[in-house]
Amino acid sequence: MGVAQSETAECPMAILVDDDAEVRDALKELLNSVGIESISFSSTQEVLDAELPDRPACFVLDVRMPGQSGLDLQHLLLTKGIQTPVVFLTGHGDIAMSVQAMKTGAVDFLTKPVRDQTFLDAVSVAVATDKARRAASTAARKTMALYETLTPREREVLRFVVAGAMNKQIAFDLGISEITVKLHRSNMMKKMNARSLTHLLGAWQSMPAEMR
Repeated sequence: MGVAQSETAECPMAILVDDDAEVRDALKELLNSVGIESISFSSTQEVLDAELPDRPACFVLDVRMPGQSGLDLQHLLLTKGIQTPVVFLTGHGDIAMSVQAMKTGAVDFLTKPVRDQTFLDAVSVAVATDKARRAASTAARKTMALYETLTPREREVLRFVVAGAMNKQIAFDLGISEITVKLHRSNMMKKMNARSLTHLLGAWQSMPAEMR
């Protein structure tokens, strides 16, 4: 399974996985009516063999399908690092399945028949979740790129600054002059494109925990 670039990279898409062709066609028509494109698959294996679009999206998964179930697919997506939100839509769900799905991160667990608006609302929430996730990921990558331009000393100063330390304390702890701290701090702020301490804190918190 891969991820393909698309000319419509920011347009939302639903990825329908259901072994019932009539259900897939009906959902596609419903989604098209509100401007959401969709692609469909009849089994978990088809999804695993496909090159998925790189754009805001959500999966709409049936639970009971030939071969691996929708719950199996949800687990496989996570093990592959694919965090695209999942909405379950099934005619064979029970409480235990819904609990398992939601614990694994599903946005919603709907049972057939479902009201059109209930389904569309669930897809909208899932797509919005994916847009937010993708935006945060993009911001984190940009911040990490800026962080990589810092010298080791500037990174030390950054850690002190985001911890709330004053220049005098930083100078004492690093064994350098306060003037030198100010120079490193100024350079660090410029390289991080930080207009203020608040902006710097936001950038710092967007970085992966292992880099902070």
